[in-house]
Amino acid sequence: MRRALRQRAERRQLMTAAEAEVLGELRRLRARVPQVTGALAASADGLVLARDTADADAAEGVAALTAAALGVALRLTEATGQGGFRELLVRGEHGYVATYAAGGSAVLTVLAEPRINVGRLHLEARRAGLRIGELVDGALQPRTPASHEPAPRRAIPPLPSHKPKEA
Repeated sequence: MRRALRQRAERRQLMTAAEAEVLGELRRLRARVPQVTGALAASADGLVLARDTADADAAEGVAALTAAALGVALRLTEATGQGGFRELLVRGEHGYVATYAAGGSAVLTVLAEPRINVGRLHLEARRAGLRIGELVDGALQPRTPASHEPAPRRAIPPLPSHKPKEA
């Protein structure tokens, strides 16, 4: 338990450097797609990395629920042989919740109005997810102080992906 908390604190510290850039990407996504009502980037285990939402408390809850839904989505893609997780879309009476893979250790969750063009949402959110993934993964690869070269990749578990079972 302590180890997990320590790892989470270390990741949060590394992410602070990229948080402003990730937040900028969330804001650009909302500017490009006006029907998006909120967006957040979170770690796969539910830690909010950056948010562009009106309610901070709601963002924490959405990130935690996203982590739970991600676990189910990963199991579902694995059980059905559909490959690694890419995205999850939920349509409710009052709009959409969409979650996209963002690099190896984060996800992008987007809230949208019911009248949104879902194709446009996917197009723009996938692009934002790629950029956020680059920022997050880059932040999780600390640079060595002497050379400013990337340090060896830390042992941060990536989002699991499906590996075909051998017969």
